Amino acid sequence: MAVNADTSENLPVSRPLADALADLRPLLLDPDRLVRAVAAGSRRGAAPSVTRAELRPVDLKRGRVLQVVTNDGRQATTRNAAYPDAGPVVDTLLAEPFGNWHVDLVDETVQVRVTKKGAALVHRAPTSRRDVETRSHDRAKRHLLDPGDPLFAALGADADKRRQVDAFLRLLAPSVARVPQVETLGRPLRVVDLGCGNAYLTFAAHRYLSEQVGDVRTVGIDVRPDMVKRNGRLAEKLALPGLSFETGTIAESAPFVGEGPPDVVLALHACDTATDEALARAVRWGSPVVLAAPCCHHDLQRQILEGPGAPEPYAALARHGILRERFADVLTDTLRALVLRMLGYKVDVVEFVDSRHTPRNAMVRAVRTGTAAHREVGVEYRALTADWHVHPALARMLDDEVARALAR
Repeated sequence: MAVNADTSENLPVSRPLADALADLRPLLLDPDRLVRAVAAGSRRGAAPSVTRAELRPVDLKRGRVLQVVTNDGRQATTRNAAYPDAGPVVDTLLAEPFGNWHVDLVDETVQVRVTKKGAALVHRAPTSRRDVETRSHDRAKRHLLDPGDPLFAALGADADKRRQVDAFLRLLAPSVARVPQVETLGRPLRVVDLGCGNAYLTFAAHRYLSEQVGDVRTVGIDVRPDMVKRNGRLAEKLALPGLSFETGTIAESAPFVGEGPPDVVLALHACDTATDEALARAVRWGSPVVLAAPCCHHDLQRQILEGPGAPEPYAALARHGILRERFADVLTDTLRALVLRMLGYKVDVVEFVDSRHTPRNAMVRAVRTGTAAHREVGVEYRALTADWHVHPALARMLDDEVARALAR
């Protein structure tokens, strides 16, 4: 009975182990073909120093690197090696007595299994056209932070949280590039997360910025001591130097005592006027970059409900509770953006993650320019607040600064 040629070509081939590993080396070091490689298991009579190793190319600001994540059974360790220097890293892993290697390339899959006698069974299979397109798409759509990063497992972050992290980092990255110190690196980049909560975005921001900038100090601040203690333990477990947590309120927080104000201020899903407190702190610090994802908006809802009523012809906007609530959300963030513009920030309000993953998906992103806004910005602010008979919390907190801006 004849054997189908296509089938025979895909049968495992026995080879000397040294030759099989030597053939793997250039594949692991090819940033244009490698999608992902995993080494696991142990050989007969020998055990590797780690239980699992995963390799993949990752695009960072400084260029493409080979990211290696190893797990010793207790915790995972991530290392990034620039390709000119990645050879010794790969050689070290190939020298480990792993029992199996699985290598996904853009155009083929290579599997190496070590037999009990120490030989290598090598199986190579070309990928289908569909798989080639999928893998090429996956390479093009790289996450800014590897979804397999150990911090996600430590934080219990599911797929939705990982998507939020990636979307958040894509807003953070270009903004932080505007901070002057990032270019000169005269000192550590200072980042504060006000009202950090469970801090999964704090951890992600610190990990990503450390990979991009190098020397980063991040402080997460929360009013709950138990949450601060929990986050501190996780930072220590994940071995993240430069990341710390402090107990305190947003309004009275004082990170980086004796060092200077933060360069980047984050306030992610701080409730109601807590977002305004964070924005006010950032303005008074003169922080170059501010990212705030507002949560609930009660302040203006209450003012509209208790005020003399909506201006004509907009009474219908405030007639129904759900519409009044949604309109107050929009009005709140509009006035926040206008206040920040009056005080020398370039502002945009964007959707930072799809509403399917969280309904609180607006992000106020502000980058300090230091130049006064056009007079029309103040005119818009005066008209909106007068027509709706509201005095937004951010303006109340920055009363003197707003008054001076309106007087210009």
